[in-house]
Amino acid sequence: MTVVHVILETDRMLLRRFTPDDLELLVELDDDREVMRFINGGLPVDRGDVAEALEWWLGYYDRGEAFGFWAAIDRSDGAFLGWFHFRPGAGHDASEPELGYRLHRRAWGSGLATEGSRALIDRGFAQLGIERVLAETMAVHGASRRVMEKSGMHLARTFHADWPVRIEGDEHGDVEYVIDRSEWEAGRST
Repeated sequence: MTVVHVILETDRMLLRRFTPDDLELLVELDDDREVMRFINGGLPVDRGDVAEALEWWLGYYDRGEAFGFWAAIDRSDGAFLGWFHFRPGAGHDASEPELGYRLHRRAWGSGLATEGSRALIDRGFAQLGIERVLAETMAVHGASRRVMEKSGMHLARTFHADWPVRIEGDEHGDVEYVIDRSEWEAGRST
């Protein structure tokens, strides 16, 4: 029997560690062209690449509880909703983790991305002693930008990354959203 290691619970979800048994769930998620539209342009995803990513994610758990990638599970029926990550991004240390998420279309528009994002941001500031959280998306990805804004983050910059795959709309660049400790504390007192 596989032990489920939950790191966080919200009203409607629990975030748990991934296991090797979750590969098919991830392949199904990444096989949805609309889910992958702003990631790789909706191209088919190689199962081996997904398996390699899962192995890398599992390695986070050996380094502690603070950071990693977690499966988002619907508390009402146990369905796999997608995933969230909270980890130091490229060029940033542990005091400035990056927030990310990828959810099934059936979870879109329901506030679940915001709910999970807020919970991870709160956990980071309240329990992990972080100083700043950042998140990035394509400038044209309005839904993801709204999640970041509803999570208390604000636009910090627009930039142009050199991605390996050209995606419609990438000529408008990418955006970085942030929230720092003082902003988070101010938001909790209102």
